[in-house]
Amino acid sequence: MSSQSGPCFSEAFENQFELLLKWRRDVRHFLPDPVSQEDLDHILTVADMAPSVGNSQPWRFVVVETQEARHAVYQSFKTANNAALSGYRGEKAKTYASLKLSGIEVAPVQLAVFCEQDPEQGAGLGRQTMPETLNYSVVSAIYNLWLAARIRGIGVGWVSILDPESVSATLGAPNSWQLVAYLCIGYPIQETDVPELETKGWQERTARESRIYSDRELRGADKVKKG
Repeated sequence: MSSQSGPCFSEAFENQFELLLKWRRDVRHFLPDPVSQEDLDHILTVADMAPSVGNSQPWRFVVVETQEARHAVYQSFKTANNAALSGYRGEKAKTYASLKLSGIEVAPVQLAVFCEQDPEQGAGLGRQTMPETLNYSVVSAIYNLWLAARIRGIGVGWVSILDPESVSATLGAPNSWQLVAYLCIGYPIQETDVPELETKGWQERTARESRIYSDRELRGADKVKKG
């Protein structure tokens, strides 16, 4: 019998949780239907439950509402996307051109997620040697939001092909804020548990074993290199 005093999660809940992770997909094709303020408030509340280094809570969410700002962000995406396309050749270029990499034109809710690089909260605990843990904390909040949104049938797309400095300037972000993510949020046109990058032939998932190592392996490899 377990002596834990916290909640006990059933096998059924575990299965549902794994199903949620499987169906959490990066969404690019959105319906124009609005997301209710209640739903947006809920997923932002869940996002704010994320762990953070030193309890610093460095995430800053900006709801991008004006068409002027959205248009500027979209222009930043188009410029960066064209530059990225020019770096590919042959079939890879064709595949890249076929990918839907932004939902900015349609997504009813758009959030710019920043990290406060020097928050007073937390008094610097845990980040003296690894200040990047502030950004990692923000990513934890984003993932919380993503899962909470998916539970309610709401899709999230993370747009990373843009110029963070121009987006920050467009939104009037303070100098101490660093852009971590630009999120498009809304109801998906179609739901699937397979990433679009797989269905379009860009990149399939590889075996889990290819990403797990032991220190014995790594140190052994290091010895071979030095030898």
